[in-house]
Amino acid sequence: MAYAVRKRFTFEAAHRLPHHDGKCARLHGHSWVVWVEVAGMSVEASGPKVGMLIDFGDIAQIVRPIVDDYLDHHYLNETTGLESPTSELLAEWLFEKVAASGLPIAAVTIQETCTSECIYRRS
Repeated sequence: MAYAVRKRFTFEAAHRLPHHDGKCARLHGHSWVVWVEVAGMSVEASGPKVGMLIDFGDIAQIVRPIVDDYLDHHYLNETTGLESPTSELLAEWLFEKVAASGLPIAAVTIQETCTSECIYRRS
């Protein structure tokens, strides 16, 4: 991987972790931060995106509807189909949604609180 770009998205959402042995088993919400990372070996050689791996707007065009339709101001246990939407599983879920679009995604970072985050990369 020679180049990587990351685009940040934010959303507000509630979830609960029904099998958790602590307070996260209760319904609660977060101000989530997501970084979507795209990677590649080269930048565009010509045209309107010369010198870019990808236009940040192209990333937003794919990711923003997913955030709006499934994540922002939603109950993640329902909209994602995840029984226990941990940061780890949510990062994988979003990675798979974005990868299905054909975007050369390298990683998704989910920041659940200002001190806690996880990164999902497909091996």
